[in-house]
Amino acid sequence: MAASVAAMFLALSTPQSWRGDAQGKIMATDETGQDPKLPPDARLESLEQRLERLQQAEADRTHKAAPNPSTRIWQLMFSHLIGAPAGGGIIGWGLDTLFGTFPVLFLLMLFLGFGVGVVNVMRISKTS
Repeated sequence: MAASVAAMFLALSTPQSWRGDAQGKIMATDETGQDPKLPPDARLESLEQRLERLQQAEADRTHKAAPNPSTRIWQLMFSHLIGAPAGGGIIGWGLDTLFGTFPVLFLLMLFLGFGVGVVNVMRISKTS
C-alpha cells in the first residue's frame, strides 16, 4: 500500500505530457494571449470605433419622435373618465352579489366612480 501511495505521489509531482496544448505550452505561463502582429491598443481602438459606428447607426435607425404632451394629458383624462366608473361598477357588482342587493350598490358605486373620475379630470386640468 505504501508503494502505491509513493507511486501516485511521484506521478503527480513529475511533469506530465498531457498538460498544456499540443505543443506542451500552458497558456497562463507561456503566452500572453495577444496577437503578436498588432500593438495591444490597436485592436481595442478598432473595436471601439466599430462599436461606436454601430451604436450610432442603431440610434439613427430606431429614432422616435418625442410624444406630444397634450396627447398624454388627453389619454390620462380619458382613462380616469372610463376607469373610475368601471372600477366602481365592478366593486359595486361584487358587493351586490356578496350581500344579495343587486342594483343598489352597483348603481351607487358606478355613480361614485363617475364622480371620482370627474374630480380627477378637474385636478389634472388645473395642473396642466
